[in-house]
Amino acid sequence: MRTDTPSVPLFDLTRQWHEIEGDVHAAVERVFATQQFILGPEVAAFENECAAYLGVKRAIGVTSGTDALLASLMCLDIGPGDEVVTTPFTFFASAGVIWRLRARPVFVDIDPRDFNLDPEALRAAITPRTKAVIPIHLFGQACDFDAVKAAAGDLPIVEDCCQSIGTAYKGKATGGLGTFGCFSFFPTKNLGAFGDGGLVTTNDEALGERMVDMRVHGMRRRYEHHFVGGNFRLAALQAAILRVKLPRLDGWIAKRRAGAAHYRQLLTEAGLLGYVRPPEELADRGHTYHQYVVRAERRDALREHLTKRGLGTEVYYPIPLHLQTCFAELGYGPGSFPVSEQASREVLALPIFPEARPDERERVVEAMRTFYCR
Repeated sequence: MRTDTPSVPLFDLTRQWHEIEGDVHAAVERVFATQQFILGPEVAAFENECAAYLGVKRAIGVTSGTDALLASLMCLDIGPGDEVVTTPFTFFASAGVIWRLRARPVFVDIDPRDFNLDPEALRAAITPRTKAVIPIHLFGQACDFDAVKAAAGDLPIVEDCCQSIGTAYKGKATGGLGTFGCFSFFPTKNLGAFGDGGLVTTNDEALGERMVDMRVHGMRRRYEHHFVGGNFRLAALQAAILRVKLPRLDGWIAKRRAGAAHYRQLLTEAGLLGYVRPPEELADRGHTYHQYVVRAERRDALREHLTKRGLGTEVYYPIPLHLQTCFAELGYGPGSFPVSEQASREVLALPIFPEARPDERERVVEAMRTFYCR
């Protein structure tokens, strides 16, 4: 019998709330006492703490991960006629921001091992019109950045780190590898706000200063606008809440990694590796498991089987971007990117949030066993 309220949720923020409730109330009251709700000292403090955590020179708080990507492209003067290379197997914003600037998203297929941009496909896609590259560190696993950099040459690289805060590539945090790093603090992220929020990182001081102006309509001094920017300001309340969470992030990531290891053990012991392929852990490529995504035979039927038993799952992403109606005029069609299209048919995210219990993972895998081994 199907249940509308999963007994094992895909994600449950109420459990985290019990851990941080007192500290969040204190942080919010601190902002209320100052009545400074936009930018201000809370945002500045959060930016400094993020810069230290990520090992970057500049961290600039913005309104969302989408706006982090958009503002980064605007800082690079991306516009009509320009091409930006990215992957079709990602959240919509990675390509949507390119389109909004009337530039052209150029898609390339993914590496089947990690769902990230294939560096050799990137190399083949670069033309004289290419002005930037957006690789995604998808699901919390770093892309092969050295190979991406080698393929991109001197092109600016805007890292989409919206799912990868805390992930390291060869010992260096994502967000400090390329020209810009773009982070999302959507509530379900590993580091989530109580609403939308985002961050842009860079090691280029001049670009950092330009981004500071970009988020306030291109304004350096009050009412003096040197270029057209946008309203991309991070709210002080969100910064204060994120400051409560940031010191706990590594502990939460450790629990996600432990949960991933437990899943692999359970799937192995249940004899399911012939039916379900867990995420690959690649050398020097950190994984912080924003999502625990497996490839599954008969994915849709399996998901229905789990849903009927009250076990939460999700599909990220069921339709690759090159097949979205809004991008039809780009001229791609079915078969253009077969690895991405196959992934869209096979991927399934299982519960991996830090507070998920071992017995909940056991229930998920046991239900998978009853589906495949009946």
